[in-house]
Amino acid sequence: MKLGLIGKGIMNSSSPDLHVRLGKLTGISASYDLFDTNEQPSALLDSEVRRVMTQGYRGVNVTYPYKEEAVRLATRIGEGARLVGAANTLVFHDGEIQAENTDFTGFISGYRATVGTRHPGRVLLIGTGGVGKAVAFGLGKLDAEEIVLMDLDAGKSQRLANELSNAGFPASTIDPEALETTAARCDGLVNCTPTGHEKSPGCPLPKSLIRRDQWIFDAVYVPAVTEFIAAAHAASAQVVSGVSLFVFQGVDAFKFFCEDADKRALADEQAETLFDHYKQTLLQEKSA
Repeated sequence: MKLGLIGKGIMNSSSPDLHVRLGKLTGISASYDLFDTNEQPSALLDSEVRRVMTQGYRGVNVTYPYKEEAVRLATRIGEGARLVGAANTLVFHDGEIQAENTDFTGFISGYRATVGTRHPGRVLLIGTGGVGKAVAFGLGKLDAEEIVLMDLDAGKSQRLANELSNAGFPASTIDPEALETTAARCDGLVNCTPTGHEKSPGCPLPKSLIRRDQWIFDAVYVPAVTEFIAAAHAASAQVVSGVSLFVFQGVDAFKFFCEDADKRALADEQAETLFDHYKQTLLQEKSA
């Protein structure tokens, strides 16, 4: 089963390891290639997708900055991709392109696997691109009290707030100038921008704003311990790492790639074991 990932700045992604590992655990011979458009700047998502389809790939994951564009390439759109308006998984079958969003389901699973039944409360979410939209709807499904959105593109955050409200999830927006006062009244702080990635180092907000009674989530997982996560640990806040999203969205994507129901069930059974493995290898956390 030939799989891959299309995105920018992805050459250190752990996705090949995850999917090949899942293949071995489920008895599927899987390969996973990286198509980094930083390496070929003229590459377009549409042309890359068409190229891998002709080369016999079963499907690809799609990451920054192509998740919203990926939906527009699809001939079939799954529930998560339709709700969020973005896709991170494209499955190919008989010339058809099926778009799915496993960031949405993966965030929910990763949140619960890390903090259990803790209620999200009021959450400040920074960055309303593809992964931000998926996480925002995930927070809605987790019954967040309010999802407060901030993006340098005010129109983008307002559109997402409207979409969330239309879906029945309480949402609002703020300008960057209100970041400090808003963070002070929030229970959760969420980064869905590229800030903190090895290609875009930094912290998405002043570290002094993080409190011990808050929880934080960072969608970035390369590096696994970002400046945001390190600051949250220093403040004794509860941390939901991007590693959780990486693992659970990956398992859900692999299940879409699998055509055999028994293999899908096997992949599902391995999720917690894989999460424990990557917490140890990427986050250097000891097994419980």
